[in-house]
Amino acid sequence: MNLLKNTGTLYIVPTPIGNLLDITYRAIEILQEVNLIACENIKHTNILLQHFNIKNILISFNKNNEIQKNNILVKELQNGKKIALVSNAGTPVINDPGYLLIKQCHLFNIKVIPLPGPCAAITALSASGISTNRFCYEGFLPSKKKTRCNLLHSLKKEERTMIFYETKYRIIETIKDIINEIGQNRHIVIAREITKKWEVIYGNKASLILPWIKEDKNRFNKGENVIIIDGYKELKNINISDKIINTFTILRKILSLKESVFITSKIHKISKNNLYQYVIKKIK
Repeated sequence: MNLLKNTGTLYIVPTPIGNLLDITYRAIEILQEVNLIACENIKHTNILLQHFNIKNILISFNKNNEIQKNNILVKELQNGKKIALVSNAGTPVINDPGYLLIKQCHLFNIKVIPLPGPCAAITALSASGISTNRFCYEGFLPSKKKTRCNLLHSLKKEERTMIFYETKYRIIETIKDIINEIGQNRHIVIAREITKKWEVIYGNKASLILPWIKEDKNRFNKGENVIIIDGYKELKNINISDKIINTFTILRKILSLKESVFITSKIHKISKNNLYQYVIKKIK
């Protein structure tokens, strides 16, 4: 299909995931200048617009009306309109409606311009202390226990860092399932209420995450959670003597895990990476 001369533009505009100051100058400018804004929840988006004194036309665009609204928005774009696509929070399309609209835009040669911005998964990953070189995003875990357990079991030997979303209602049951299906010694990080008042980022082996959550009700009764799970690492036959373990154990009482591993590896002239893998799985 030929490119239409007067075809408009679809802007993918990330919005803050909590702290309103995380919006970019460019996002504000686009939201002011487009002809209309397609949003998940008009009332929710209006709060953001009012905060920045932005006045514009809003159209509801969510998982319940996505198919119906796709054709309407595409026609508006073909007629030269500029439209901003936003979600309730974060980068649109990531676990939210919109990819079908974008697919149609590409099909009809309508220009799509993405803006960089907030994303809970990436924000949490950056602060997790878990390897970021290779990772996979799984979105929200299934609500049904059997389906959730089957998925977790299938990922037991996934070598990449894994990122999930989970609601406050299922976080305790999900951690139990992670312990049963992936292992109690696997290192995981919980990032809750990122950028908000109750923001907490905590990492430990899976078996110690559960009591940590339960000891304070604020850790499971507010907002959504990002769960980051360290990828599977096959433990090689590493010769770790009792002497090495004793050195590490003494240092660990006063230093961080990273520092204890580093100093122990230097003292005993062994691989830092091998020692780290060993203590994560056997001691920590």
